[in-house]
Amino acid sequence: MLKLSGLNVGYGKVMVVHDLAMEVRTSELVSLVGANGAGKTTLLKTISGLIKAQSGVIEFMGDTIINLDPYQIVERGLVQVPEGRKLFPHMTVMENLELGAYTRAAKQSRAANMEKVFNLLPDLKAKIKQTAGTLSGGQQQMLAIGRGLMTNPKLLILDEPSIGLSPRLTQTMFEIISQIKDQGVTVLLVEQNVHHALGMANRGYVLEQGRIVLQGGGHELLHHEHLKKAYLGM
Repeated sequence: MLKLSGLNVGYGKVMVVHDLAMEVRTSELVSLVGANGAGKTTLLKTISGLIKAQSGVIEFMGDTIINLDPYQIVERGLVQVPEGRKLFPHMTVMENLELGAYTRAAKQSRAANMEKVFNLLPDLKAKIKQTAGTLSGGQQQMLAIGRGLMTNPKLLILDEPSIGLSPRLTQTMFEIISQIKDQGVTVLLVEQNVHHALGMANRGYVLEQGRIVLQGGGHELLHHEHLKKAYLGM
């Protein structure tokens, strides 16, 4: 579904992503893990068209998307839920969700998608008239994911969805992500919570200093000596 090859991304003369290659297959949950500063968010912004790569290829559903604008990429079904939620805090829960359904295809299925979101995230339905800025951190993250789902994604990219959440809410968040995958949405998950991210992944990649240093099955990577020492403190 998503294929990156020979990808190089930088800011001016400072290179952040180096000759990167990875892929996400249909119906998979793929986790990308790495420390702060490894280049994860830069990579996601490049996939979504917010940053232009200096070289390389990005293909989605067999088509090259590397020169498309972000809205064109979203219209094709590649949707990102950004780190930090990026909600409209003075607008209601309902208004934030409706703004997720701005593409032509999503508008046509807005009512059905809204029902799916409320079935998956019932806490939001009870707060549809509440402004997003008054929600708890966990509820805001759920709203950000719900807004992404309103866009009818074929591939949903989640950037650090558990950041700032308590251990209990973190567990709930990963259960929600698992349900999204079970509903047929392909997921690319970027997370610092290595144990959770790889434990639920079909496959995973480890990014260090802008380079993929490990890849394989999620559980396979969890037992890799380098990963255990570098990220799990073992």
